[in-house]
Amino acid sequence: MKLNEFKKFRERMNNVILQKGTLNTKRFFNLDGNVYKKGVLDEKTKELMGLVASMVLRCDDCITYHIIRCIQLGVTDEEFFEAFDIALIVGGSIVIPHLRRAVNLLEEIREMQTNGKDVSI
Repeated sequence: MKLNEFKKFRERMNNVILQKGTLNTKRFFNLDGNVYKKGVLDEKTKELMGLVASMVLRCDDCITYHIIRCIQLGVTDEEFFEAFDIALIVGGSIVIPHLRRAVNLLEEIREMQTNGKDVSI
């Protein structure tokens, strides 16, 4: 799924889920949004942790989301690749296909940035 398609689909479905979902669903979405806010750990660290966990759990949508957020928070390519190393060591070789897609997305977004395009989520 292309980045713009991902963002549109995510926004549309989140709206439907939050309109039709139960109170528990809404509470979970709220918790998910709040847990990444600055606390003792800064947002950048938390998003990198989310990225590593998403890679180990092999959730491509989550990986996409966290890469976008990390870029918005100023994560460098060097920081990404150190985080990717942690995902690989924790998750093992099964993470490699997700690593490929993550690096492809990172390159796509960096190209978009070079061309002045918005990469916000």
